[in-house]
Amino acid sequence: MKTGRRRAPGGAAGLEGGAAPAGRGSAVLRPPPPVSPLLHRRSAATAVTLLVLLATVMLASACLGQTYVSPTEVWHTLRTGSGPHDLVVGELRVPRIVLGALVGAALGVAGALVQTVTRNPLASPDVIGVGHGAAAATVLALATGAVSSPGAMPVVSVAGGLGAAALVYVLAWRRGMQPSRFVLTGVGIGVALSAVVQLYLTDSELEAAEQVKLWLTGSLNGRGWEQAGPLTAVLLLCLPALVWASRAVRPLGLDPDTAAALGVRVDRARLGLTVLGVVLAATATGAAGPIGFVALTAPQLARRITRTPQLPLLCSALTGAVVLVTADLAARTMVPPLEIPVGALTSLVGGPYLLWLLGRGAATFRRGAR
Repeated sequence: MKTGRRRAPGGAAGLEGGAAPAGRGSAVLRPPPPVSPLLHRRSAATAVTLLVLLATVMLASACLGQTYVSPTEVWHTLRTGSGPHDLVVGELRVPRIVLGALVGAALGVAGALVQTVTRNPLASPDVIGVGHGAAAATVLALATGAVSSPGAMPVVSVAGGLGAAALVYVLAWRRGMQPSRFVLTGVGIGVALSAVVQLYLTDSELEAAEQVKLWLTGSLNGRGWEQAGPLTAVLLLCLPALVWASRAVRPLGLDPDTAAALGVRVDRARLGLTVLGVVLAATATGAAGPIGFVALTAPQLARRITRTPQLPLLCSALTGAVVLVTADLAARTMVPPLEIPVGALTSLVGGPYLLWLLGRGAATFRRGAR
């Protein structure tokens, strides 16, 4: 009677991602399935394409306006820092373009982090009350005159956003954080903070109320290097955390029990991603005001373009930058000589997109019920 080891069905091909026998007592590791590098290559190609598109939109925004400036003259002005178009290009357009790209990137990453934590494509820093908390703190600082320096506005916004997020987290925590309860609690806190702002506006003086209302619309008009500097510093300080977040979002895209079985501390990872998203969204709000729907739409657009199972942080940042710079260009040139606040334009476009997401979710639920 012969005895021996049984071979797996299909020989070495029957082992998926495991060890294939290479001889008695030895084994070699197989490379990962081919789908993984394909997804990475597509994400890299998408990031390069978005970078080219962002550079193109930024150049178009620097050229177009009430005064047309050719690309050659734009380059000459940026290179020499002088010329007949230095005021229009160097002092008015370029600073707001750079600020718009930074704000859009921060909002795109913040939206991707919040949607990963909540596992809900309808969630964003605006929905869970972070934007309302940052707006309430900044509005109160502007209206009361407690802060007069534009560079201090991001600090006030971060404090307000962190305070609102901490309140939402404490109220939503019941032996763990459930994403649905977290979102609903955030919506309630956001409504309450919005009511506080409106109540303050009704009792404030006319001049202060007009200043606050202008800020609440969300606009890049009149903003530049003073706001872009602190935002750039915050983004640079958050780079190590963003590198960690790019790895942490992968297991959190799985089922919580599966992620916990893989050794991931789900609650700690969710808390870290939430804090990072809150800091980015609140700082962006302090720099340009509450600009809605960029954090909601950018991650979903990036995910559909890259076709990745998780929300890609880099492509979400680039998509948010492209969306906001394009929206600001449209807001400046649609109805000359008037300028539409970019926050109003993004809300006008983002509203139908939100309705489409809601309808798509309802259709998916009906198909699952069948």
